[in-house]
Amino acid sequence: MSFAFSYSPDHAEIPPLLIVGAIAFVVSVLLTLAVRSLASRWQVVDAPDATRRLHARPVPLLGGLAIFLAVALVTWFALDRDFGLTSGLITWKHYLGILIGAGILQIGGALDDVKRWPAKYTFFFPVLAGIAALAGGLEVGKLTNPLGGMIAISGIFSMVGVFMWLMFMVYTTKLLDGVDGLSTSVGSVATLMILCLTLTTTYFQPDVALFASIILAAFLGFLMFNAPKASIFLGEGGSTLIGFLVGVLAIISGSKVAIALLVLGIPLLDMVWVIVRRWSGGAGSGSAGEEGGWKRVLIGDRTHLHYRLLDQGWNPRQVVLFQTAASALLGIGALVLQSREKVLLLLVLVASMAILTTILSLKEDGEKKL
Repeated sequence: MSFAFSYSPDHAEIPPLLIVGAIAFVVSVLLTLAVRSLASRWQVVDAPDATRRLHARPVPLLGGLAIFLAVALVTWFALDRDFGLTSGLITWKHYLGILIGAGILQIGGALDDVKRWPAKYTFFFPVLAGIAALAGGLEVGKLTNPLGGMIAISGIFSMVGVFMWLMFMVYTTKLLDGVDGLSTSVGSVATLMILCLTLTTTYFQPDVALFASIILAAFLGFLMFNAPKASIFLGEGGSTLIGFLVGVLAIISGSKVAIALLVLGIPLLDMVWVIVRRWSGGAGSGSAGEEGGWKRVLIGDRTHLHYRLLDQGWNPRQVVLFQTAASALLGIGALVLQSREKVLLLLVLVASMAILTTILSLKEDGEKKL
């Protein structure tokens, strides 16, 4: 694999990527400090409880607002100064749709952080965010066929595919946000892998690389305060924003969804497992007769992998390091492997997750009998 470090036909050096990345990082840090202070003053905090919120003290929410503002402001700056964000196929209209969608998530997230709405109400904001991205022109023209060649997609199939993909990503990182810094760390790894891909000579996309550098820097600036023990949480708006932005990057980087699928493979499979478990009324999700299937799915519990690892005695830092390292290894595999090999890696991941969840279940059942 070789990397290209130029941004124009005359092979100008790479500084624009470093400049906007540095600016986004500083802006993200400053905005995080400001949002943390305001959330504390307004008492928009996450109070501890005896089940899923195990932190020792109330922690400010609204962290996603800091990330969103950092991305939006620096993207506008880069567009205004012609740093190269529109040097390829991505236009102002695309960025506008993406940022409007991200802003919608912040509105819904802020309302949820303040009002503590039921999940059935917060669902509408990711839907509106996805529609905004589609209205901005986000689309998939083709997908890589693991058996060789490409699969052309157009019209309604592209719209439905993009929308479902964004919803899938949004809810993956939303449900992953149960341990300090976990969703932000895994999202940062996914963004870094897409950034690396778009700098290779084979997939060279300087405009997407520039946008990815802004997003990655904004994530890392926030992570300075979100890592264990966090002094600010993502909140609803932040946990959904990370998945939304990673999902967008996977599409505009040439529909390279395999990278996002593998980097987020563990939380994706965990989400599927939890949904099936809740739907069937399995242990930890309530009895089958208490609620209808979909109502059980929307009820939070401690059956996610990160909670189960915590229940086994892991501390938050160990959980974050484990899942982030695993995501990084899978991401590297996605970068260096061919299409068929990526499918094999995904199958290995599925088998590994099945073994891990089985071991945890057997251990938990054994502890209950004691």
